Amino acid sequence: MQKLTNKEEEVMHILWKLEKAFVKDVLAEVTDDKPHYNTYSTIIRNLEDKGYVAHNAFGNTHQYYPIIAKEEYRKAFMNNAIENYFGNSYKSMVSFFAREEKISADELREILNMIENKE
Repeated sequence: MQKLTNKEEEVMHILWKLEKAFVKDVLAEVTDDKPHYNTYSTIIRNLEDKGYVAHNAFGNTHQYYPIIAKEEYRKAFMNNAIENYFGNSYKSMVSFFAREEKISADELREILNMIENKE
């Protein structure tokens, strides 16, 4: 699975939300500075080339839809981040978030309970 740029990820989140969309529908969801229609059209075509989206043609217009599920992308993204930034160690990842105070002791206990009660 090819890595996405930040803008490509932004578009994918919109497509996952909308499920099917024309470029104008994607543009309507953008909250930041709205680039030109052609810019987003190019981004979406790049996503299609990378195998993330497909389209249905309606004359000269295309309706795009994701062919990679959000969960599938999340799993690949997280596995890549854990490998590249935490030496493939989930323990290092969790301790990082604990040190950064992004996860509390109560949340860690809850996670431990989930792991222990998995059986």
